[in-house]
Amino acid sequence: MAGSYDDRDGQIWMDGKLVDWRDANVHILTHAMHYASSVFEGERCYEGKIFKSREHSERLLKSGALIDMPIPYSVDEIEAAKEDVLKANGLKDAYVRVVAWRGSGEDMGVASSKNPVRMAVACWEWGAYYGDAKMKGAKLDIAAWKRPSPETIPTAAKAAGLYMICTISKHAAEAKGCSDALFMDYRGYVAEATGANVFFVKDGEVHTPIPDAILNGITRQTIIQMLKEKGVTVHERHIMPEEMEGFEQCWLTGTAAEVTPVGQIGDYTFEVGALTRDVAESYERLVRA
Repeated sequence: MAGSYDDRDGQIWMDGKLVDWRDANVHILTHAMHYASSVFEGERCYEGKIFKSREHSERLLKSGALIDMPIPYSVDEIEAAKEDVLKANGLKDAYVRVVAWRGSGEDMGVASSKNPVRMAVACWEWGAYYGDAKMKGAKLDIAAWKRPSPETIPTAAKAAGLYMICTISKHAAEAKGCSDALFMDYRGYVAEATGANVFFVKDGEVHTPIPDAILNGITRQTIIQMLKEKGVTVHERHIMPEEMEGFEQCWLTGTAAEVTPVGQIGDYTFEVGALTRDVAESYERLVRA
């Protein structure tokens, strides 16, 4: 499948039924378009099985609750919708996108409680998120923006509006020939990439930022558990930017990113070392188990 995302063959699940891909539309006065009242999940299906599917569905409902947008579907109903979409499109290896949003209704200001909460599920074939960087190591810019305080945004929600600075920062990174950008948080600590969590290696031990101002990714949690089972010490802590000079290896994790080695962040360089490759290979086996 290729071409514009609004002009493809296939089926999309929308508000309880499958519709033709090109007919999966919303009105221009949809509340989410104006006020970012939207949450979503990105998931990967491997050989017919969505990895951590229920965890993603549970997080979608949590994200909706965090932005005061109760989603009118249960976890089981969301799971069934995802299976219907994969079957309708004949895909076993795919990226699955579930999105819920405030639609059009009686409200067209900041408030939206009178507007219905809608949901859609789409899927498509999608290769490596960072292309060949998954093998040789991605190059990251350092973002000019910072991840905000949890007192200003619901950092535990996977909400569309929180990605505004991610888009800006990724555009700036790509203009410099980079794959992505790394954020610091509002305190100056290393935070995350635009759509992935970050891990570092030093002396055989792993260091990763505490998710107290960033999304605690499902893939992040999976990798931490995997490392502990391998007997690798994991330090979840605040990391200062200058510490990157002393780290030997680095990788990103996320549903789209999977496990992607990093070769450079700003002026700091890293090797694509044995532990990084082992984690990437172990994750690949796990998702297909």
